[in-house]
Amino acid sequence: MNEILTTILFLIAVIDPLGSVPVYLEATKQFDLKHRKRIAVKGSAVAFVVLLIFIVLGQLVLEGMEVSLDAFQISGGVILFLFALTMIFGDGKPETEKHLITDYKHVTIFPVAIPSIASPGAIMAVVLMTDNHVYSIEQQIVTTILVFVVILLTCLLLLAANKVKERVGEYGITVVSKIMGLILASYAVQSILSGLKGFFVVLE
Repeated sequence: MNEILTTILFLIAVIDPLGSVPVYLEATKQFDLKHRKRIAVKGSAVAFVVLLIFIVLGQLVLEGMEVSLDAFQISGGVILFLFALTMIFGDGKPETEKHLITDYKHVTIFPVAIPSIASPGAIMAVVLMTDNHVYSIEQQIVTTILVFVVILLTCLLLLAANKVKERVGEYGITVVSKIMGLILASYAVQSILSGLKGFFVVLE
C-alpha cells in the first residue's frame, strides 16, 4: 500500500495536474463550454496514450540501442533533474507552457496533451518506473493503472478548471508546481545514485 501511495505521489509530482489548469484555461479561452470540456477529455486521453506507448515500447527501444540499465538510470535521472530545476527556478510550468500557444485551433494536442500533461519529464519517469530489469510485469501493470488514475484526476481538474483557479489562484498553482519540482528532483537524484552504484559494482 505504501508503495502504491508513493508511486501516485510521484506521478502527481511529475505530471503536475494542478499546473495544467492555467495552461488549459489559456488554451481554451476562445472556445465555448462544450468545446472546452471536449478538449479536456481528448487532451487527457491523448496524453495517456502517449505515456502508454512509452511504457510499452520505451524499454524495447533502449534495449535495441544496447543502452545499459545503469546508463539509462543515470541519463534519465539527469534529464528529470534538469526538468525539475525548470519547475523550481524557472517561470513555472503554467507560464512557460502558456507561451507555447500559437495556434488555438489545435490546442488539444499541443500544448494541453503535450507537453502540459505528457511532459518530457513524465515520459522519462514512466519509462524508468516500468523498466523490465527492475520491475515485474505485475508491478508495471499497477504503475500503468496508477498513471491512468493520475491522468483521470488531471482530466477532472481541467473540467473544473475555472473553479480550481478561483479557489487556488494563479500564485497558488505556481507554488504547488515548484513543490512538485522539489519532489521530482529528489527522485531524479535517487535514480542517478542508483545508476552510479550499479555501475561501480559492475566495475568491481
